[in-house]
Amino acid sequence: MDFGLVLQTDPPGSATVGLMRRAERNGFRYGWTFDSAVLWQEPYVIHSRILEHTDRLIVGPMVTNPGTRTWEVTASTFATLNEMYGNRTVCGIGRGDSAMRVAGRAPNTLARLGEAITAIRDLAEGRQAVVDGTELRLPWVRDGKLPVWMAAYGPKALAMAGRLADGFILQLADPYLTEWMVKAVRQAAADAGRDPDDVTVCVAAPAYVGDDLAHAREQCRWFGGMVGNHVADLVGRYGEHSGMVPDELTDYIKNRTGYDYSHHGRAGNPDTAFVPDEIVDRFCLLGPPEAHVEKLRALRALGVDQFAVYAMHDAKEATIDAYGESVIPALTAT
Repeated sequence: MDFGLVLQTDPPGSATVGLMRRAERNGFRYGWTFDSAVLWQEPYVIHSRILEHTDRLIVGPMVTNPGTRTWEVTASTFATLNEMYGNRTVCGIGRGDSAMRVAGRAPNTLARLGEAITAIRDLAEGRQAVVDGTELRLPWVRDGKLPVWMAAYGPKALAMAGRLADGFILQLADPYLTEWMVKAVRQAAADAGRDPDDVTVCVAAPAYVGDDLAHAREQCRWFGGMVGNHVADLVGRYGEHSGMVPDELTDYIKNRTGYDYSHHGRAGNPDTAFVPDEIVDRFCLLGPPEAHVEKLRALRALGVDQFAVYAMHDAKEATIDAYGESVIPALTAT
C-alpha cells in the first residue's frame, strides 16, 4: 500500500513544502494539496517547490476541476512540471466543490468532467485533443506521462471513473462504503473492456494518531461536513432512500442546515455540529497506531492501493512521524 499526505496550501507556502519533505522522509510516496484559488494559495506554484525539494514524491491536486482553469492551461502546467522534474505528477480531478461554489459557480457536469479527463491527459502526454471545439496539441511535450484520478461518490460518477480514469479517489475511509464503491468502479471498468486492476484506488481521509479519542474526533469532525456537501448533492439528485446510494452514506446529513466555505476543511468548523461521533469514527482513522494499521489492512483487503492522510488538525508533524515509524512499515512489510 502506498501513502500520501494531503494539505491545504495555507501561507506560508514554505510550511507546506516543509511538511511534504517530512512526509517523504517518513516513507510517503504522494503529496497532495487542495485546489481552491480563493480559499488558499495557488497549488501548482507550491508543487514546483515541493518537487524541487524532494527526490521521489509524486505531487498533485486533490482535487482540481474542469472549470477553474481552461483544460489546455491545466495540461500545460502538468506537462511543464513533468518536463522539469521527471513525470512526478498526478492529476486528481472532480466536478468541483469549494473552488467553484466560492466563486459563485455551480460544479461542473459529469459530461464535461469526462471530456476534460481525456483532453487533459492527452494534451499533457503530447497527443491531440479537442477543447471547446478546437483541436489542440502541445508540440513541445516529449515523453510526458500524466495519470488522471477521478474523485467520485454517486453511481454515475463511479461508473465514469471506471470507464475513463487511471485512478479512483474516495474521500472517506469507511470499509463498508469503500467496498460498495470499489466494486462499482471495477465493474464499470470491466464493462468498458478495461482491466479493473488498472484503476488505482486511493482512499483519502483524516488520520489522527493518539489515545485521546474525544480530542481526535473534534479535530477531524470537519471532514464529515466536507463529505456532507457531496452527499447533499447526491440526495438532491437521487432522493432519500433511493437505493441508488447506500443509506450508510446519506442518512447522517438529515440535520445539516448549511455550510460556510470560509471554514472549509478546518478543525473546529462550526457548520459540522450535525456530524455524529459514529461518522467521524467510520470516515476517519483515529486512535493509537495499531488501530490505524488494523483499519488500513481491512481497506487494503478491499482493493485500496493508497491511503492519503488529510492532516488538517493540530498534530500534523506528530501524525506524519507516527505513520513513518509505526504505520507505513506495517503496511509495506506484509
